[in-house]
Amino acid sequence: MPYRCRECGYQSPKWLGRCPRCGSWDSFQQVGEEEGEGSWIGARPQALPQVERPPKERIPTGLSEVDRLLGGGLIPGAVILFGGEPGIGKSTLLLQLAGKLAATSGPVLYVSGEEAPAQVKLRAERLRIDSPELYLLSEQHLFRIVRAIEELQPKALMVDSLQTMVARPDGGDIGGVAQVREAAAQLARLAKGLSMTCFLVSHITKGGEFAGPKTVEHLVDVAVYLEGTREGDLRILRSVKNRFGATHEVAVFQMGERGLVEVPNPSTFFVPRDRPERPGAAVVPVLEGTRPLLVEIQALVAPNRGYGPPQRRMAGLDYNRVLVLLAVMEKRLGAHLGSTDVYLAVAGGLEV
Repeated sequence: MPYRCRECGYQSPKWLGRCPRCGSWDSFQQVGEEEGEGSWIGARPQALPQVERPPKERIPTGLSEVDRLLGGGLIPGAVILFGGEPGIGKSTLLLQLAGKLAATSGPVLYVSGEEAPAQVKLRAERLRIDSPELYLLSEQHLFRIVRAIEELQPKALMVDSLQTMVARPDGGDIGGVAQVREAAAQLARLAKGLSMTCFLVSHITKGGEFAGPKTVEHLVDVAVYLEGTREGDLRILRSVKNRFGATHEVAVFQMGERGLVEVPNPSTFFVPRDRPERPGAAVVPVLEGTRPLLVEIQALVAPNRGYGPPQRRMAGLDYNRVLVLLAVMEKRLGAHLGSTDVYLAVAGGLEV
């Protein structure tokens, strides 16, 4: 039987004192036969004509912006990875979705590994969510969560967050690579077996990527980021993976006292109708996914007075692309920008 590192999942045909991948000492343990050879979804091979076709109808979430981003609604059994900066509104949006699904589709289980049920209830009261079909569970151990799922048989599962789950007692620290991967795999297998839509909230790294192993992104069907700034009220939900629809779609929301409010026509948010003409600003069309948007690009070019090298600052624009445009302007238009400071920004906080 093979041996597996409980910290990173590296497998070896023999026991090793030190893991060659992550460098952990005394972390190898023997993998049982049922664990090493079990099918991921527990199914036998089927001939293609005999495979049952999934239902064509999608489940509406109650938020039209989210439905459009997902390709028309939720697919039963889909696993959705949900990421974003701390305090950006992930839990708020997830609770709003849970409340709307519970009111229209049936029982929904909201599992929090970070908050007590009373804390979640306070947020639900602020959002005016009181559906009797919404069940709250404060738990970190996965086997208890699985037991609750088997008893309740919910239509949807919300897990906040994946990094707080304990999938195996001997799987390393909470939030470690092995725990996160194992928890995601077990929940994905359970969701597909029960045709239960599963939302998994994930922390993100300093670089803006999902925290944990890259394997998790491969396991899930949909991966979305919630973007925005804590100072502003604009929130953008962006898909980076979608097996059931277009990728890189965006949904725009505005944060208010009662949660996230949909912005059906974002162009009017980024470019007001009564916008006055002013120098250094231009309205340009951009394509986000399949959706055209009008945004305002603001630019400022000022002479550098010798306070260090010329500055190039961008907000919402790709730095390297802007440098290429500046080089083209110098070459083709004769604009002398080498000794000037250049500042560019997209109004409203959108990244294009």
